[in-house]
Amino acid sequence: MSSRAERLAHNFTDGVDAIVVMNASEPFLDTTFWYLTGSSSGTFEGSRAIVTSDGSLHTFVSILEEETAKSANGEVHVYNTDADRKQQMQEILKGCKKIGVNYSSTAYGSVEWMKSFLDVDVEIVDATKIISDTIAVKDEKEIELIAKACKITSTVAEELPDMIYEGATERDVASEMGIRMLRLGGTGLAFDTIAAFGAHSSEPHYSPADYELKNGDAALFDFGSKYGRYCSDLTRTIFLGEPEPILKRAYEVVRQAQIAGLAEMRDGADASAPDLAARKVIENSEFKGRFIHSFGHGIGMNIHEAIYVSPKSQQKLRAGNVVSAEPGVYIPGIGGVRIEDTVLITEDGCRLLTDYDHSFTVV
Repeated sequence: MSSRAERLAHNFTDGVDAIVVMNASEPFLDTTFWYLTGSSSGTFEGSRAIVTSDGSLHTFVSILEEETAKSANGEVHVYNTDADRKQQMQEILKGCKKIGVNYSSTAYGSVEWMKSFLDVDVEIVDATKIISDTIAVKDEKEIELIAKACKITSTVAEELPDMIYEGATERDVASEMGIRMLRLGGTGLAFDTIAAFGAHSSEPHYSPADYELKNGDAALFDFGSKYGRYCSDLTRTIFLGEPEPILKRAYEVVRQAQIAGLAEMRDGADASAPDLAARKVIENSEFKGRFIHSFGHGIGMNIHEAIYVSPKSQQKLRAGNVVSAEPGVYIPGIGGVRIEDTVLITEDGCRLLTDYDHSFTVV
């Protein structure tokens, strides 16, 4: 099996001679660095990685990260001063005329820093698509780590009915969910947990507050664990007591929409197809216009990666992609319903990596 650096080099286009991954300081850290090196620890602020057209990987780290770096992939170059780092990189990049940089996650100052020691005729180009196309197809190790993150998240989803009661606040339940994920072996949260009760559940990106759950409320939870730097993503909507009939109808429409979307997920399918199939179900219901986001997105070390399962997507799904499947219906002033799973695309279909009951649940 080729290394990740070799797979990245195989995707070089338009005469790119090398790709440079540049970490600044938090939050300007590029997960591509950990993808290439395979390191499971280390901060690597100020570190750099270079992949050349022959698939070689070079990392440039301070003495602070030397031991960790040498336990991972790549030829390690240790610098003591900024001048050392520049000289080391200059030697590896000698002869390169077109150098790619991950524009989507690289600080402007880092690009200007690199220009300071490159020849004036060197062209710096956007390598975002090259990187995205490479990391979008997960290898067996990555799928294993995502599956473990999904198992942790799914276990907490099964426990949610026991966590909610009249008077429970959004903030309290979200905190308890985070603690449970860590105790189950998670290495962090994939993103800030959404716990939205009552009318707040109609806000897709709501932040938990002090609202107290009431009988008849929807309780929407969107959350995920990390495991070994990889993310999971899951949404469950349950109800404390019987909700208004409109929410019960919305739940069934969303459930059918997800089933329709999942049926379109397979290797080689248009990435727009799952969204369009799910959207058709919702648009043909009483909830027309209430599905206000796309059906899904890529998932990996980042909770949002560049596979866009949206109505306007021009991409193709490929075996090894990991994406979300998350249709929703949102009714301002009343509440919302979203059902989401983390999904692995396979040669002949797809496989849910999250596992929880999709049926209408009243506590």
